[in-house]
Amino acid sequence: MSDSPKPPDVQLQIQLDDDIANGRYANMALVNHLETEFILDFIFVQPQQPRAKVLSRIITNPKHMKRLMLAIQGNVAKFESQFGVIDVGEPGSPVH
Repeated sequence: MSDSPKPPDVQLQIQLDDDIANGRYANMALVNHLETEFILDFIFVQPQQPRAKVLSRIITNPKHMKRLMLAIQGNVAKFESQFGVIDVGEPGSPVH
């Protein structure tokens, strides 16, 4: 049995540039997938406009997508327990 020392824990430092920190508002998202990746497009749809622009595209692997989905589900549950149920309307109806 070896008593070799474990490497020290590395603390991840995340940089957040000012233009990213301000965020972008999106009121629509499209999710597509291939065998090896998921593609998330975040879009801002203006009322009464026939065109919309993709503001950001995120491409990730299936394992990370599932972790993201679970994190979002957990945060929505916490939000709803604090502020009430989020009404998304009837299934299939457009989101405004």
